[in-house]
Amino acid sequence: MNDVFDNKLGWMLDDALRMPETRYAILLSADGLLVAHSARIDRDEAERQAAGMAGLQSLARATAEFCGTPDTVWQQTVSEFDDGYVFLVAAGPGAYLAVSASLHVDMEAVSFRLQELVQRLGGELTSPPRHVGGAA
Repeated sequence: MNDVFDNKLGWMLDDALRMPETRYAILLSADGLLVAHSARIDRDEAERQAAGMAGLQSLARATAEFCGTPDTVWQQTVSEFDDGYVFLVAAGPGAYLAVSASLHVDMEAVSFRLQELVQRLGGELTSPPRHVGGAA
């Protein structure tokens, strides 16, 4: 774990939470590492949620064929709970954006806003695969 956590993209996640009834936002890598988090969630909780979201997107990707063909690409997962929703979207190669919201949120507006944010940030949200050190 890094001693210094660089939350330089946190402000962009805060921007996504300007919609009514949204709660938290995190940006994570495919392997569940926290890349950034909104100000409303502390780092420890954001790291815990990032690990869980990585598992959620992995399950969703594994079941994508159920929706189409073997080459169906996962785009977004929305999970509903007693107290709200979690939106998990692809944010570039190896990166995912998750936002939680209350039951009263405008789901369509949040989905649109997240896609807009992903497009606007482009390469900033890309988390390339990590390479294991060793002989070149």
